[in-house]
Amino acid sequence: MLHTFKKSLNIWDSTAIVAGSMIGSGIFIVSADIARQVGSPGWLLVVWLITGIMTVFAAVSYGELASMMPKAGGIYIYLREAYSPLVGFLYGWSLFLVIQTGTIAAVAMAFAKYAGVIFPWISESNWLISSGFIKINSTQLIAVLSILILTYINSRGIEEGKNVQNLFTYAKILILILFIVVGMFFADFKNFEGFWQASQWRGEQQIPIGGLTLLTAIGIAMVGALFSADAWYDVTYTSSEVKKPRKTIARSLILGTTIVSLLYLLINVVYIGILPVNGTPDGVSVAERGIQFASEDRVATAVMYQILGQSAAVIMAIIVVISTIGCNNGIILSGARVSYAMAQDNLFFKHAAILNKNKVPSAALYIQALWSMVLCFTGTYSQLLDYVMFVVIVFYILTIYAVFVFRKKRPEVERPFKTPGYPILPAIYIILCLFIEAVLLIYKPTSTWPGLIIMLSGVPIYYIWRKNVKY
Repeated sequence: MLHTFKKSLNIWDSTAIVAGSMIGSGIFIVSADIARQVGSPGWLLVVWLITGIMTVFAAVSYGELASMMPKAGGIYIYLREAYSPLVGFLYGWSLFLVIQTGTIAAVAMAFAKYAGVIFPWISESNWLISSGFIKINSTQLIAVLSILILTYINSRGIEEGKNVQNLFTYAKILILILFIVVGMFFADFKNFEGFWQASQWRGEQQIPIGGLTLLTAIGIAMVGALFSADAWYDVTYTSSEVKKPRKTIARSLILGTTIVSLLYLLINVVYIGILPVNGTPDGVSVAERGIQFASEDRVATAVMYQILGQSAAVIMAIIVVISTIGCNNGIILSGARVSYAMAQDNLFFKHAAILNKNKVPSAALYIQALWSMVLCFTGTYSQLLDYVMFVVIVFYILTIYAVFVFRKKRPEVERPFKTPGYPILPAIYIILCLFIEAVLLIYKPTSTWPGLIIMLSGVPIYYIWRKNVKY
């Protein structure tokens, strides 16, 4: 029996996928690196403000594309139709090989590490198997089990997947709102002094920066912030399962990205209100270490410790565990739909193109889970994600530019939702992305070319697959 996707996701379900996929563990950590780059309250907030604006600008552009082509696969479909099947495949290849699966692995490991605060048995030093090249610790075991459990739940049907997503997404939004309210109550706004006095820690002191150096620092800092706000577009992958997708997807993209961007900005206001931005790496107290040198970059934990004392670690661990479950469920649920769409085009394993009796691509879900688990065991996911961020931004640019392409290429196609502020808003987004790419090429070249190699490795794979459609 041939199964088709079930239309099950309404505006709130879709918004939960957008927001839930965005909020993982990054917001609790990334601000430390941003603080080291820009060294002042004002510029720290500017980085997050620009990130939020860029994300919402991108969301409204993706909304137009989704309203034109509400099909499973989302961005893969947009790139395939705007440019060529090869460009679409290179996106899907990069997504499967590193972007989606690497993120799943990273979030699963973050889940397991924070679960270890609650259950000390879960530790990277607790080796369950250590024989030759096969080494498995309890943290890796819990991480892969979390991936398997979430994959199984989502293989049971879209209803099961969305119920988990809604539960954890709205729970963590409420928790973050509570965190903001409590944090504002205890905030010391003296920490906002020197609001625009940018600096960087060099040697053993803070060195003031400005001009081109500051602009470069902002560009580098943006990479971490954008990654923390990533995956908002995952809902486009599930277009075939959304009710009234031509309007619902665009609305959920705008609503979800706006909510999370505002939360992220306010959370950083709390960080600054509780801890000084600048600190020293050998500081004894959390205040002396500041946001810049929070232990293991766990800024949120340091803030909680400053407010609540010793109980902060466990409370923060519970928050991150809830956050990462909701994040990974959304990514797992949506990502398999890209593999499904590629398989429909004979560009992925043929079983991935089949929907099970529950009307979900279970084979694609388990193939995704298998590779994510491999990345957990190899421990390479973090480095791979660093490598592909340059490529991820390239695909951002191509997808946004697809709005311009389709306006010329297919002006007759119905667009229930049109990008507001066109062509200015998408153009601003593209320019900002190009600036970030230029900064990475000049100042962090080792984080650019490996990602390009990973992406371009898909070129021969594409032609091999095209010639062997009976694989």
